[in-house]
Amino acid sequence: MKKSDVKIDDILSAKSEEELTKPFIGKVEKIYENSALLTIIDYDEVDDTAVSDLNQKIVVNFKNLKEAPKRKIKEIQAKATSDIKVEKIAKVADETEDEQKAEK
Repeated sequence: MKKSDVKIDDILSAKSEEELTKPFIGKVEKIYENSALLTIIDYDEVDDTAVSDLNQKIVVNFKNLKEAPKRKIKEIQAKATSDIKVEKIAKVADETEDEQKAEK
């Protein structure tokens, strides 16, 4: 992939020649001269420890980036949306419980 093809907030498929053993999906946070800083958002279980050690961030050369499959992007977006809904529902339930306790 070329530098001109990469934009901030793009979701791309990538591979790391050193840090991770399997390809992963990342979101572009910053663009450098020959590489991009990605936040790792989807990866194989075997790389769990490495991703944690990297704090979900990795710098990848443009030659190791490619467009992520649209199906995979939709899956990730669906997970993100459902996570937010669960948090909101849980927060409302906690507030309701607090109000009920306060009334007693």
